[in-house]
Amino acid sequence: MTKDVRQPPPIKGAISALVTPFRNGKVDRKALRLIVDCQIRQGVDGFVACGTTGECSTLSHEEHEEVIAATLELAAGRVPVIAGTGSNSTQEAIRLTKFAEKAKADAALVVAPYYNKPTQEGMVQHFTALSEAVSLPLIIYNIPGRTAVNMLPETVARLATLKNIIGVKEASGSLKQASDILAACGEDFMLLSGEDPLNFPLFCLGAVGTISVLSNLVPSEVSEMCRNVHTGDLETARHAHYRLAPLCDALFAETNPIGVKAALSLMGFIRNELRLPLIPMSAPRRERLRRVMTDLGILKRPGVRA
Repeated sequence: MTKDVRQPPPIKGAISALVTPFRNGKVDRKALRLIVDCQIRQGVDGFVACGTTGECSTLSHEEHEEVIAATLELAAGRVPVIAGTGSNSTQEAIRLTKFAEKAKADAALVVAPYYNKPTQEGMVQHFTALSEAVSLPLIIYNIPGRTAVNMLPETVARLATLKNIIGVKEASGSLKQASDILAACGEDFMLLSGEDPLNFPLFCLGAVGTISVLSNLVPSEVSEMCRNVHTGDLETARHAHYRLAPLCDALFAETNPIGVKAALSLMGFIRNELRLPLIPMSAPRRERLRRVMTDLGILKRPGVRA
C-alpha cells in the first residue's frame, strides 16, 4: 500500500518519550536542552514531545506549542521529532496537529480520545477528520488503560488505509492484539511498542521500535535491543530484556512520568518537579529506583569517583 503523503525520516528504534522539565512551575528549557543533547550523543533514534510522559494534559496550549517548537529546534534535524497532539476533542486535536505541521514536526502522535469513551466507529470518524485536515504523517496511539477504550485491530486496519496514518503506538498490553494488527495492516504500516516491559516480545512480533520511557535513561541499550532483534541476534536482545526488567519495574511503580522524573533528577538532569495531580515518587520507591539504577551502573555507587 503506497501512501501519498510526505514521508518522515525513518521512525524506528528507541524513540524517547520526553519529559517536560519544570522549574518553579515554568518549562525549563535549559534542562530540556541538556536531555536532548545527551540522549542524541548516546544513540537515541528519535523523540516524542508532549506525550503522556511530557505531562501534556497539564500543559497550557501555549506551553504545548513552546515545548514542541523547542524540541524541534534543539534536535535540529539530528533525529526525528514526533509531536504529541492528541485530545478528547476532535477540533482541539486538529488545532494542535496543524501547529505541529506548521512547526515542521516529522510526525504527530495522536492518542485515542479519552474520557468520552467513543465507539469504534466514533474513533474512525475522529481520526478520519484529523487525517483530512492535515498532510502530516500521523501515528495513532492506543492505550486503553488511560483512555478507557480499546481501539480494536479491525479499527486500526480501517485507519491504516487513510493516506497519512502511518502507524500505531500499541499499549494495550496484549501481544495477540499487536499480532493481529500487524497481520491486518500490511508491511507499510508500522507498529511501535508503547510499553517498555513488552519491548522485546513486540520487537520479535514485528514492531519497528518503541516510544519509550526507559530510553530516557538507557537510550543506547534500548536502541541496540531493537537492532539486535532485527538482525537476528535474539540471544543478545533477550539478555538486555532481562537486564532491564528490574529497572522497568522500579520506573513504573508509580504512575508515569513520576518514576522517570525521579530518575532524571537522580541523574542531575532536572528538578523533580511535576504538576498536580501528579506528585513526586514516594521515598521508599525512590530509594528502590536509586538502588536499581546504581546496580545497573546508571548511577555511580556512593564513594566512587568518576
